Amino acid sequence: MPIRRQAESQASADAPLVAWLSGLQEASFSGAGQAVRKAYPPERRMTGPQLAGYLQRRTYALASSTRPDGRAHAAPTLFSIYEQAFWLPTLSGAARLVNVQARPWLALSIIEGEHDTHAAVLTEGPAQVLATVPEDVRVITELRNAGGSLDWATAWLRMTPHGLFSFAESAWQAPPHGSLAG
Repeated sequence: MPIRRQAESQASADAPLVAWLSGLQEASFSGAGQAVRKAYPPERRMTGPQLAGYLQRRTYALASSTRPDGRAHAAPTLFSIYEQAFWLPTLSGAARLVNVQARPWLALSIIEGEHDTHAAVLTEGPAQVLATVPEDVRVITELRNAGGSLDWATAWLRMTPHGLFSFAESAWQAPPHGSLAG
């Protein structure tokens, strides 16, 4: 089944999330240069329902930030989406926390698969360090962490995406609605 039709059956997908992700992706591609539009052709982009399903199913991202001295830093991180932002639990003193305090920008890469079955969502935007988060963020993130406690999270990063790009290779299969396989 073509990727444009996969996950369209996710009728129970969160409509505001789908609308936000669709609009963000459309605006991002509209403002992108020719090289990006060529590398991510329309027929390979995820639809709004696919984006929502993919980001609800994937629980870890690779977070990229810039160290105070300008060197790159990347580390895997648990993430959640809430109120049109990505929320990342972290520890006081963690490199990504220090980096965002010095240079308040974060990029996330959420990738799966290999070769003709790979898919990716890339997003970036300004980030801020928070000592506390809304209770809903904590609860959502604990559920995404397989029910594991977040007592270790002494700080949080909130990234408000200014851009979001997706790509799904020709043989990528969005899991059926309700499936957590992948």
